Amino acid sequence: MTAPRRTVVRHAPGKLFVAGEYAVVEPGNPAILVALDRHVTVTVTGTGTGGGGGAGVVISSDLGRRAVGRRGPHGRLVFDGEGEGRRARSALAHVVSAIETVDRLLAERGLPVPVLEVSVSSRLHEDGRKFGLGSSGAVTVATVAAVAAFCGLELTLGDRFRLALLATAELDPNGSGGDLAASTWGGWIEYRAPDRVFVLDLARRLGVDRAVHTPWPGHTVRRLPPPDGLSLEVGWTGNPASTASLVSALHRRTWRGTVSHRRFVETTADCVRAAAVALHAGDGRGLLHQVRRSRRELARLDDEVGLGIFTPGLTALCDAAEALGGAAKPSGAGGGDCGIALLDAGATRDITHLRQRWETAGVLPLPIRPALEGIEE
Repeated sequence: MTAPRRTVVRHAPGKLFVAGEYAVVEPGNPAILVALDRHVTVTVTGTGTGGGGGAGVVISSDLGRRAVGRRGPHGRLVFDGEGEGRRARSALAHVVSAIETVDRLLAERGLPVPVLEVSVSSRLHEDGRKFGLGSSGAVTVATVAAVAAFCGLELTLGDRFRLALLATAELDPNGSGGDLAASTWGGWIEYRAPDRVFVLDLARRLGVDRAVHTPWPGHTVRRLPPPDGLSLEVGWTGNPASTASLVSALHRRTWRGTVSHRRFVETTADCVRAAAVALHAGDGRGLLHQVRRSRRELARLDDEVGLGIFTPGLTALCDAAEALGGAAKPSGAGGGDCGIALLDAGATRDITHLRQRWETAGVLPLPIRPALEGIEE
């Protein structure tokens, strides 16, 4: 008798950085992020039965890529055709790494690895346009959660996050993992990153299962209350940017380790701590002040290192908000993508005026709101 097919669906929200960009990549330094009400959805279908070490995987995405693979040596997914296989792995890198990480956990626990069909759809893109809302992090979190649930693994939110971080660190250890935390827990959070080289080494020496359940020094996630009386506005500059490229460029600069670098990290960390205090106290004016400070620190970093964080669109976005009494800054690595603004929620005319100014400057206001929940069924 043929086993019945089962389907598991998980949704993970996108994210925006509120404060702490660049400094958060240093282990133990804080950042504030907010999850968004746009999601990546991962659907896993299959019978739940395995085909041994070569059990197949079919991955498809609404961005146009479809790949058929099989489990190879050491849990790696192998795609047919040398050139096509490389392209498939590159286009679906975060999905592939998430599946491989869960596969490693299954193997360590002596559990079967089933044949899977994994389908990805995203509301963090529109007509093929990337908005910079953390789609890579969201798809990783959703894939880990969906595949693990399909395979019968009972995981805490912390377990899911740690598996997702191991999966992304295999691709790029420079990433902080803040996007993964926002997608996992939802709402407004304060996040501190672990040392990704340390956790990768832990997984390679002890295995994924033990690495997930071993303390990660410096890493914390703390929920924060949403801002009282402030409206979060999001604008897209129309220019996609690569966070990984910008962060990697900073890592290559001799600026790291200098007095100026230490000042940036310390001042940014102080901004984040003060912003968290303001959120807990319901101090809107205090939060606006820290967002403006954060913008100034990013501008100083940009002036000193020349990363190209502030584009004309992002500068216009910020200036328009501050002219109306709000606070604004690039969200994330900059170089394009999105900026955020916080304005008095009761000043509806100012909010309307801000959106009009953005449109005049070529910035698209996005109808996005914070998501209170993280990963969802």
